[in-house]
Amino acid sequence: MIDLAGKRAYGDRAFRGASAVAAAMVLLILGLIVVTMTRRALPVFLDMGWRFFTTTRWAPPEDLYGALPFVWGTAFTAAIAIVIAVPISLGVALFMTQVAPPRLARPLIYVIDLLAGVPSVVFGLWGVLVLSQHFNLGRSFLTAGIILAIMIIPIITSLAREVIDTTPVGDKEGALAMGATRWEMISATVLPHSKGGLVGAVMLGLGRAMGETIAAALVIGSALGQITLDVFSPGNSMPAVIANEWGEAQDLHKSALIALAVTLFVITIVVNLVATGIVQRSVRRGQGT
Repeated sequence: MIDLAGKRAYGDRAFRGASAVAAAMVLLILGLIVVTMTRRALPVFLDMGWRFFTTTRWAPPEDLYGALPFVWGTAFTAAIAIVIAVPISLGVALFMTQVAPPRLARPLIYVIDLLAGVPSVVFGLWGVLVLSQHFNLGRSFLTAGIILAIMIIPIITSLAREVIDTTPVGDKEGALAMGATRWEMISATVLPHSKGGLVGAVMLGLGRAMGETIAAALVIGSALGQITLDVFSPGNSMPAVIANEWGEAQDLHKSALIALAVTLFVITIVVNLVATGIVQRSVRRGQGT
């Protein structure tokens, strides 16, 4: 007689073991990345100290490396992208889930998913040929922000649509039955229920905008030492300067570029932790705890 209970127990143990190994592998790989990158960046940290984060001068021939303009450029372009992308993404997601009939929503979903798969270099070249030349925006923070916004709109829209779809139908129908307009129903039931997931979607888009390399390198202008609020000024970002200078970098210069990558990694981790905290707090409030 086949011992089904024993087989199930063995299968459960095997699954738990495989899951634990997979999780450990992820943590191991992440740890190796952190250790390797930090060790390679250590020479410039020892040479520059805190001046690496506070100095604005980046002069490889003089062994001077100040990351502040690139940190600013990364944050500034990502902020522009978020300001542009979030209203559009949430509007499209609400339209597809709450307004559009299925025969129109389905093609929109396919188009959004297709847009998410377009290579970043295509967006960058389009920005150079169209935004920089035909619209006379030049290669600037604004051009980079617009391109990054176009790139993260599909990500935020897709995630927002999935989150909004989890709103209980009974809650929406109850609000409409009580005489609420469509927008009152959305603001009273859909948005409060989806708030945590929407924050997570926006933060994921922010992480993508901060880490984008090729598209930003093509349209941002590659200006060194620019810290300004003028969106029409050329600038630079951490991913862009790494891509542009890595091929000719040697010794301390290469260490400085790796240090920029470590800095970007840390900033991304902090953004994700903040997003996780916001989502968890929203979930606890929704559960009344």
